[in-house]
Amino acid sequence: MKITFHGAARAVTGSKHLITLTNGTQVLLDCGLFQGMGEVTDKLNGYFGFNPEKIDYMVLSHAHIDHVGLLPRLAKEGFDGNIYATAATMDLARILLMDSSKIQAQDAEYLSASGKSDDGDDALYNEDDVIKALGQFKVVDYNEEVEIDPRIRIMLTDAGHVIGSAAVHLTIIDDGKEYKITFSGDVGRYSDLLLKSPQTFPQADYIIMESTYGDSLHKDLEPVENRLLEIINNTCVIRGGKVVIPAFSVGRTQELLYALNSLELKHKLPDVAYYVDSPLSLQATTVIKNHPEVYNNGVKEVMKVDEDPFHFKGLKFIESVEESRALVDDPRPCVIISASGMADSGRVRHHIRNIITNQKNTILMVGYCEPKSLGGRLIAGQPVVEIFREEFTVAAEVLAVKSMSAHGDYEDLLHFLSCQDPAQVKKVFLVHGEYEVQQAFAKRIQEKGFASVEIPEYHQEFELE
Repeated sequence: MKITFHGAARAVTGSKHLITLTNGTQVLLDCGLFQGMGEVTDKLNGYFGFNPEKIDYMVLSHAHIDHVGLLPRLAKEGFDGNIYATAATMDLARILLMDSSKIQAQDAEYLSASGKSDDGDDALYNEDDVIKALGQFKVVDYNEEVEIDPRIRIMLTDAGHVIGSAAVHLTIIDDGKEYKITFSGDVGRYSDLLLKSPQTFPQADYIIMESTYGDSLHKDLEPVENRLLEIINNTCVIRGGKVVIPAFSVGRTQELLYALNSLELKHKLPDVAYYVDSPLSLQATTVIKNHPEVYNNGVKEVMKVDEDPFHFKGLKFIESVEESRALVDDPRPCVIISASGMADSGRVRHHIRNIITNQKNTILMVGYCEPKSLGGRLIAGQPVVEIFREEFTVAAEVLAVKSMSAHGDYEDLLHFLSCQDPAQVKKVFLVHGEYEVQQAFAKRIQEKGFASVEIPEYHQEFELE
């Protein structure tokens, strides 16, 4: 039996891990879109490294676009098997993938109309491909072992990352031998604003482990509410500017709304306009409201006094393109939350382009950004950045709130692994992380007794013993 890593290998996007049994049966774990990889992004998204027609089964860890975003292309190119995921992941994937197809079409149209398109910038897939992929979903409940093949059983446990997120546990009989493989997906935090903590899981022989923040700690940072209050006051009230916050529509946007709502409950929220400029974020917020079973006890306590913890005075969701364009041109102070989180696609790029050359404004980053993405370049302090193939001098203040990550830090990741007997784990594969970070995390888990750790390269294949 073999495992091959076709994405999120020494990188943080494009999650795709392919397990191939001796008889040729193939199970694909995640099928994510590469994001923020600079000029090579389109090339990476255009080549799987395997034949979609030969994939028998798909298992999804969660619905973030870097884990689910290429599913429609997989279906378009011939995959017709079942896609196993939690109900919340299916609900989120539906809206994320439809939105993704629309964004690709809009971006291609914009670049073509502005004369900046080289060859038409064809979209990776369309709405018909999304609909085909959605028809292949099969819902799996947490902690329910499901036989998907006479040789393969799967179980999902709560990973605490976003609603519906799961660690995937496979029991595979191959050539008369049993293998237990765990794929962590993305591991959440044990002190998340909204969600329950990651669950413990059964003993594994092999672990595919994310490592995004394998060298960082989130604790002891200033509380999110206090930092937001300070930034909004300084930018909107004192300087009369705009705060633009690139934020992923699923998870991060809701955490921001929850924190702002908390400020209102404490009568501290500055009296300015607040906008969520993303139809997807509105849909995602609705989905999250429909899954209250994922909330932690803190959120449940808030809901005893406030039935909607994601809404407050002065908040407006922007849906139409016309409203979004009007907001770009509106000079009044406000706070705009808009996707994408890395600022590499969607409406947020238009807002950043509009405010970036004025020092009274603030661009606030609230999550991980690939170094080559627009968000990553802004965080790195580049004085000039390219947006829609036009260069802009960065005069706006660029700030980051690191404590809002939905990814666990290295203590959270070690906590996640603590339910395992290291002596029984034959190998840990580190994925979903930058190489230097992965090297640091590899040392940490080796110190915990996990003797064999691999950091796969793109398309690298391993034989399982």
